[in-house]
Amino acid sequence: MAEVMLPEKLEISNDTSSLASPELLHVLAVDDSIVDRKFIERLLRVSSCKVTVVDSATRALQYLGLDGENNTVGFEDLKINLIMTDYSMPGMTGYELLKKIKESSAFREIPVVIMSSENILPRIDRCLEEGAEDFLLKPVKLADVKRLRDSLMKAEEKAFNNIIMHKRELEVNDVYSQLKRAKI
Repeated sequence: MAEVMLPEKLEISNDTSSLASPELLHVLAVDDSIVDRKFIERLLRVSSCKVTVVDSATRALQYLGLDGENNTVGFEDLKINLIMTDYSMPGMTGYELLKKIKESSAFREIPVVIMSSENILPRIDRCLEEGAEDFLLKPVKLADVKRLRDSLMKAEEKAFNNIIMHKRELEVNDVYSQLKRAKI
């Protein structure tokens, strides 16, 4: 069984140059097969992603603090950019994990990618309708991981830039209001 590891706290800064660095992307990989887990972990590390691996959907929920028990991991300290999960796992499927994540106010915005060795169209459609970012057939390819990483980095950079622009608009409006009150 995989050990649940505590996440590292990430500091937020106004430096946008660090956003282009793929090391910031932290992926939670969930798979009951040790071979598949090691394979996806290697692909992600080769793609310069930080990876946390767990062996079940239940362990993923524990790591995220969604298992209903008191957990030492605080939501504000947990920075996950992507969750990649196998579909077919004992106990709880990847689809059920997807639903629980999308029901969570703290994690619903995190993209979830489902992986499966079975190309079953109704299953794929159901996962995508429930909010999965993508559905990848195993074996997952390096090109798939790089495409996901690049897409996530662009989305994160856009969101960060929107925050910075909004902050600057507020600062400009504040300066304008001060000037107007001073009648300059």
